[in-house]
Amino acid sequence: MTVPPPQGPVPPQPVQQGPVPPQPMPQGPVAPYPGAPLPPLPPLASPHGAAWLRSPVALGKATAALLGLVIAADLFALWADNTMLAVSGALADGEFGDAVQRRAAHADSLYAAAGYAQMATLVAAVVVYLIWFLRVRVNAEVFNPFGHTKSRAWAGWGWFVPVVNLWFPRRIMLDIWDASGPAGARSGHGLVNAWWTFWIIGLIADRAGFTAYRKAETAQEIQDAVGQVIFADLFDIVAAGVAILVVLRLTRMQDRKAHEGPGAHGV
Repeated sequence: MTVPPPQGPVPPQPVQQGPVPPQPMPQGPVAPYPGAPLPPLPPLASPHGAAWLRSPVALGKATAALLGLVIAADLFALWADNTMLAVSGALADGEFGDAVQRRAAHADSLYAAAGYAQMATLVAAVVVYLIWFLRVRVNAEVFNPFGHTKSRAWAGWGWFVPVVNLWFPRRIMLDIWDASGPAGARSGHGLVNAWWTFWIIGLIADRAGFTAYRKAETAQEIQDAVGQVIFADLFDIVAAGVAILVVLRLTRMQDRKAHEGPGAHGV
């Protein structure tokens, strides 16, 4: 049986009531008009906090200059050490008299002055070096936010916390060094390892020489202790010289990479 079609206009259908379900949003950047290039993706968040590039050049030069003053103070200390070594040797050999006493007093004055000079230049160099070190660390986070094994706080505290200060600063420096090198290329670590080796040896020798000199009572003990101090001062000079090379090299690496633009960051 055939049903005839309805006659007349079709009645309106009721509109569905209730909230409209949310529509899925497109993923990724959206072009402002068809055929337009897509805007860049937002940068990845750094796990170490906000990071921005700041030039390390002025701080690098200041650090290198102060390390040069440290070397000058150590050279002055070597002269004072040798003066003290000669006088203590003469006293150990049994020499006495006004002449030897005057030489001993002069040696004591030189030795004390050298100690003050070393302390003053070292404190100044350490303060500026730590500021530079934090600057290059933050820059390295811009170059590679995820290439650092230690948090940013350890760039400062890592130098002062016992035990970990024997390897944390080197590890942080290596991470900075790698992040600051050319994209896709791994920079050698020979210079950094040499600097750290001389630094650790000098640190241990300094402590041993200071302890021996403080405990020395006889002329022979003073002579032996001064010999240890000379050894420590020699290593301090070498360590400071290599540190200058590290500071200048890393400063140039970061300055070059910053001027090459974001494409050179490799992240």
